[in-house]
Amino acid sequence: MTVNNIDAHLEDLTCLYEITKELASSFVLSECLEKSMSLLSEMKVMENGTVTIVNPITGKLEIEVAHGITAEGRKRGKYKIGEGITGRVVASGEPIIVPHIAEEPLFLNRTRSRGDINDQNRSFLCVPIKDGKSIIGALSVDRVYQDGFGHQANKDLQFLTVLSSIIAQTVRRIQIVNREKDNLKTENLKLKRELSEKNRINDIIGNSSRMQDVYEMVHRVVDSNATVLLRGESGTGKTLVAKALHYNSKRKENPFVVVNCSALPETLLESELFGHEKGAFTGANERKIGRFEVAEGGTLFLDEIGEISHSVQVKLLNVVQERSFQRLGSAQQISCDVRLVAATNRDLEKSVSSGSFREDLYYRLNVFPIYMPPLRERRTDILLIAEFFLDKFSKENGKTITRISTSAIDLLIQYHWPGNVRELQNCIERAVLICDGDSIKGTHLPPTLQVSETVSGGKPLSLTTAVENFEKELIIDGLKKNNGNQTKTANFLDTSLRIINYKIHQYGINPKQYKI
Repeated sequence: MTVNNIDAHLEDLTCLYEITKELASSFVLSECLEKSMSLLSEMKVMENGTVTIVNPITGKLEIEVAHGITAEGRKRGKYKIGEGITGRVVASGEPIIVPHIAEEPLFLNRTRSRGDINDQNRSFLCVPIKDGKSIIGALSVDRVYQDGFGHQANKDLQFLTVLSSIIAQTVRRIQIVNREKDNLKTENLKLKRELSEKNRINDIIGNSSRMQDVYEMVHRVVDSNATVLLRGESGTGKTLVAKALHYNSKRKENPFVVVNCSALPETLLESELFGHEKGAFTGANERKIGRFEVAEGGTLFLDEIGEISHSVQVKLLNVVQERSFQRLGSAQQISCDVRLVAATNRDLEKSVSSGSFREDLYYRLNVFPIYMPPLRERRTDILLIAEFFLDKFSKENGKTITRISTSAIDLLIQYHWPGNVRELQNCIERAVLICDGDSIKGTHLPPTLQVSETVSGGKPLSLTTAVENFEKELIIDGLKKNNGNQTKTANFLDTSLRIINYKIHQYGINPKQYKI
């Protein structure tokens, strides 16, 4: 072996060593291939080094990386298998040398990266990238041979063949790693979704941190027999949580019975809860089974528990303690297996202090309290709940209302919601009935939302502010419908472009954010 041959051999080994280091240094395929093609250009004077990989979805050859080729050229560099030189190499699995690019009709130059394609000394070398028996792509380079095409080209082809096998191993390694990452991401998302679904309660809408606390508390006590006391203002969803405690528990196949303690007078409430024998009181013409018996094996939900009288409190305390009761007019003790859930919007601690609620019953009921936050303390859920009711009432009324306008959202978020979710539900139902278009606007909302004190304690809107809000809403609605195009928006609103531009600037609207 001559000195020149030894030097050339060492040069090849050095180049392969440097490229191998780059290929092993990254898990981003395009990044390590780009550096490798750069080294190929510097150390081997091989220009336009390109790695083309078969897209498994489209079946076409697409440039993964191309040194010395513009981004536009890469987009154009797509071939069908069998098309052009690169396509033939992938189809046949055999390398191809084009001695003179200018004389080869199969050379497509689709990337348009060669400044002078008529350069008679410019050659094109392309070798397949093989992963086992599969051809996954091709490696190609340009080279200008000053001394003419010959022995050196064959040596370069051998060098590129060795390099292509290293690239194939790199592609396989990165694909395996990426596949594992994708699997881990998928598994992670699946676990998160399952956890989210586990921590959600059917029919309760809300992702705020306050509601997450509620979901957590519910799932901690759901399979327990402990008495649960639901605290919170009217309309916060206490009944829905009571249902969730039942239908997600081991008692779900048994009855869920609801008693509204504030809706019945004392004598009727006692009979309703415990039942009565025939003749127990005037009008008791037959035996009545009480709600405790009806709920046997299931859950009894006592809503507005703070409203019951002292005499009923005494009997209820006995049931909670002894798990037995007597029908009115009977001395027989009846055992019961009932999960008790109570709810109140009252401050029971104050009621205990004032003597209107028995302290011993309070402690029996307050075994596992769950506090339902008012809507004003979970503002991030307002829009989510509003959209839920919008979809529900739109379907019920046969309307196609797809969104809530920006101005309406602002009013919904700012309002203090004394009636909580129940008030929001009524508000959206009213808006749907009034609305004749495809979006809920501020004018469709009840007057209370537009003139009441806001969160910041603001005054009712002045005429000027109301007009400005309405104008802003119309312009934003027009921009949304016209993909942020101001000219089309002006035509849509039957006004001039100059006025639209002026109003957009006046109200600080960014049209770009409404481009789809």
